[in-house]
Amino acid sequence: MKTLQVVNLGDKNSLFNQFIAEIRDNRIQKDRMRFRRNLERIGEIFAYEISQHLEYRSSTVESPLGETNIFLPVEQPVVAAVLRAGLPLHQGVINYFDKADNAFISAYRMHHSDNEFEVRVEYSSCPDLNDRTLILCDTMLATGSSLLLSYQTFLEDYGAPKHTHLLTAIASAEGIEMLKQSINTPTTLWVGAIDEELTAQAYIVPGLGDAGDLAFGSKD
Repeated sequence: MKTLQVVNLGDKNSLFNQFIAEIRDNRIQKDRMRFRRNLERIGEIFAYEISQHLEYRSSTVESPLGETNIFLPVEQPVVAAVLRAGLPLHQGVINYFDKADNAFISAYRMHHSDNEFEVRVEYSSCPDLNDRTLILCDTMLATGSSLLLSYQTFLEDYGAPKHTHLLTAIASAEGIEMLKQSINTPTTLWVGAIDEELTAQAYIVPGLGDAGDLAFGSKD
C-alpha cells in the first residue's frame, strides 16, 4: 500500500496557477512583498484543500436571531515551517488555520563543493505530535533531502502524527521519487508544479531561483 500520495494542484486550470506563474516570473520576483504574498496565497489554497480532509462534527452556533447547526473541524493541525524559505507558505496556511499550533525547524545545505552537500538541522521547536495532523511547509522540493530530514526529525523527536501533509510550491520529479522511496507513514505531498530537470548543483529547472533570497534578501 502506498503511504505517500501526491496531489498536484497545478494540474487543474484555476487561479492557483496564476500565483505559481508569478513566483516564477523574474520580473515580478523583483517585488519581494508581492513574491511573499503570492506564496501566502498558495499556502492559503493548500490550507483550504487540506481542510476538506479533516474530521468534522456538528456544532451549534447562536446568532442574535436564533441557533443553527454547522459542521466544524474537530481539531486544529500543527503547522510547521522549514526556515527560512518556508515562512511565507507557512503564513498562508495559518491565515486559514488561525487557531493552529506551530512548529519550526532550521534545515539547510552545508556545501562541501559545487556538486556535494549535506543537509543539517540545528534547531527545532514543536508541540507533541502524537495523533495530531502535521502540515509541513517548504517552498521548494529539489533533491528532497531538506524536507525529508525535517519530516524525520519531527517524527523522531515529537511523536507520531496520524497524518502528515507536506506542502511545496514547486517540486522536482526526482525529489518526489526520493520521498516516495523514503516515507512509510500516512503522508500527502501537495505541490503547485512539478519540474523534470534537476541540475548537478541540485537546482530545479525552470524552478524559480532561491526562494529564501527572493523573499528575504541575499544571505551573502
